Amino acid sequence: MLVARPRSEDKRMALLDAATEAIASAGIGASTAMIARGAGVAEGTLFRYFATKDVLLNALYLHLKVEFGRSILEQPDRPADSKGLTRYIWDRLIDWGLAHPVAHQAMRQLAISDKITEETEQQVNDSNPELHQMCEKSILPLFLSPPFRRFGDTIFFAMAETTMEFATREPARTEEFKTVGYEAMWRALGRQDV
Repeated sequence: MLVARPRSEDKRMALLDAATEAIASAGIGASTAMIARGAGVAEGTLFRYFATKDVLLNALYLHLKVEFGRSILEQPDRPADSKGLTRYIWDRLIDWGLAHPVAHQAMRQLAISDKITEETEQQVNDSNPELHQMCEKSILPLFLSPPFRRFGDTIFFAMAETTMEFATREPARTEEFKTVGYEAMWRALGRQDV
């Protein structure tokens, strides 16, 4: 009788790290073979941890969003007003993206794809309810609705990408780019009535 080998958290994390690298460089079309190679395991091993590629993509999205959410919420002193909170989230995203460019690129690829399920989005919201509430207070309701959420995410990430690109080119002007990028994003997506 064959006994299934126990799964290891180290292998699971190696697969998520390899998927982060692969998706950041090749997009969501990155092959499972490429991801398995990056983790140093056989492709069949990947499917012991993640039944399908879509399951892997959703697990990675949840992992990255939870990590990003922790980086936001670890700061105890946050503004109380909606616009200030949105600026706080924006600044943390830019700082996190500059510090973790591969993870940010993978998260962006996943966020604008059609692979992330409503269940995974709910898990993200449940894992960081405070962050979810901050966003709901600050973003126009149109961009929180299912038909426009991905569209709003794409606009948000495009503005964040542009801000990070310029901050990378001219690090001495990072704060200036963050401020101007934030104002443009706020005018496009933010609730002006708060």
